[in-house]
This record gives sequence, C-alpha cells and structure tokens, in this order.
Amino acid sequence: MRADSSPTHSLNPILPTIGTLTLQELQRLLHDGRFALMTGELVSRIRSRLPDVAKSIHTLYQNHPYQVDPDFADFHVEVRPPSNLRRWFRRQAEFLVDGERPFEPLPREQAPAFLEWGLNWSIAASCHQWLTIHAASLERDGLAVILPAPPGSGKSTLCAALALRNWRLLSDELTLLDPNTGCVHALARPINLKNASIDLIRKFDPASAWGPEVYDTAKGRVTHLQPPAASVSRMREPARPRWIVFPRYEAGAKPSMTPRGKAGTFLHFAQNAFNYSPLGDSAFNATGDLVEQCDCYDFVYSKLDDALIAFDRLADSAGTPQE
Repeated sequence: MRADSSPTHSLNPILPTIGTLTLQELQRLLHDGRFALMTGELVSRIRSRLPDVAKSIHTLYQNHPYQVDPDFADFHVEVRPPSNLRRWFRRQAEFLVDGERPFEPLPREQAPAFLEWGLNWSIAASCHQWLTIHAASLERDGLAVILPAPPGSGKSTLCAALALRNWRLLSDELTLLDPNTGCVHALARPINLKNASIDLIRKFDPASAWGPEVYDTAKGRVTHLQPPAASVSRMREPARPRWIVFPRYEAGAKPSMTPRGKAGTFLHFAQNAFNYSPLGDSAFNATGDLVEQCDCYDFVYSKLDDALIAFDRLADSAGTPQE
C-alpha cells in the first residue's frame, strides 16, 4: 500500500470506462484478479469470484476508467468467502488488502458494501500523502466545501443532493487534503446512504443508479449511490477549500447558516483526521491553514430544497469573506 508523499502515476485520459465492459467480461477479470479500478489518483486492483460484487462494481462504477494487469496498484484487494469450514455452515464474506485481513468476516450478503468499506479503510490507513479527514467534500467553480458531521446529522443525504444538483462530488466520506498545496483531492466514489436517506434520495432523483441494498448491518439498511458522471470525469481536478459547514438535520427546522468559531473547528478536524498523529507537524500546519482560509458555519436544515438554496447562496457569495 502507498505511504509516500505524492502520487507517482498518472491517469491516461484514453483509458476505457467500466461501462464499456459487459458484466460477464468484468466477472472474468475480477475472477482472475486482473481488474484495476481508477478512483481519483488511486488504483485498486480487485479480485472477487462473487457475482454480486461484480454486479455492484458494474453498476456503481460505470463511468470510472479501469486497467487490466497494471504495472502498479496502490491496493491489492479481494472479497471472498472465508477459506475455513464456516463457509459451509454460515455464509460469510471477508475483505483482504495486500493479503492481510483487517476485519472479521461479515454476512455474505454484505459483500458488495464490504468492498466499499474496505477501500475506505485502506485509504484512511495508508495514504499519508494526504491528511485524510472524516468528512464529505464537494466543489463548485473551483472552490470546495467540506462537510464534517457525526453519524445521523444528515451529512451524506445533503452530500448526495448537492452532488446531484450542480456540485461536483469529491468524496462523501474521506476528504483528502494535500498538506503541501492546501487543495482537496477527489475520489468520486459511490455515496454511502442508509435507512430513511435511501428513500429520500430515491425520490429526490428517481433516475439515479444504486448498488444493492443491505439489511441488518450495524447501521441498519445500507446502500450506495452511483456518483454523477460529471464528477467522475473531473476526478483528477483538485479544489481549493473555501467553506467548512457542519450540517445538522432537524425535523421541522427552518434553514439556518450561522458562523462557527475557528478554534472549535480546528479541534474537530484534529480529532477526526484519520492520520493526524502520524503526520505530526504537517497535519497541524495543514489543519491550521485549512481552517484559517475557510469560512466556517453551522447549518441546520429539514428540507433538501431549502438546503440547496442555502448552498447556492453560499457559492454565490464566494468573494465575500465571513466577518
């Protein structure tokens, strides 16, 4: 796995996209371990013999480029049934990265989601060329908004709605901040949604494409939303952070965007960056610069339409610093 200071490979713009493969072709490549997925600046070589994993990749990553037998990959991952006797008595799936199993197996029906969760963990655990913050991020007119929030705040729902309406998705879970440039880099991977958020976004955008729904997880009903094609096509473009917005869904609340103190914002990021301690002074300085250059807000909302209007206004006011 990567742990260096900067990427050493580039994305060839003429690489084919996964949508040009039939499902059967993709299954064969996954079965043989020859398939490599491109997400932002990262290459993940994936092996799996599980048909639902192949179907999920084929649906969620339609617009992503891929490689066959690449010379280099940041991660070598596999999703498979356990090799012990439990595979015959209790259907499970396990996730491996570079031959190691960082988690206990999960129920077999969670295998497609397990791949997404495992890739998130792999990035957070080893990609130290970035400060990796637990937050969503999106871009508009070259400027990025970062959405940190605890579970249940409505962060992913808001992120999905913004990505489906005029904001470019960078990431819904892992904001990748370059300590050297101060820019946010994109992953443009599927958006993880759960429970009522799934139905809300399905209604919000009926034409959107989805991965399989998984029930009885630690977070309830879970699925993933295909990232917009426009976000994927621009996933090698970094963005300059401009706003940090802590969203909170509150039933019946009127939309309210209120300034937030920078000291508390800094502390939140220091506590919610996966690799803050390993990066040491670099993380401290990058976090300080990030908070200093951004307008910081708390945002309360109950309706997505109101939230979209509020964020459009935020983008329109990009040239006006917060007082």
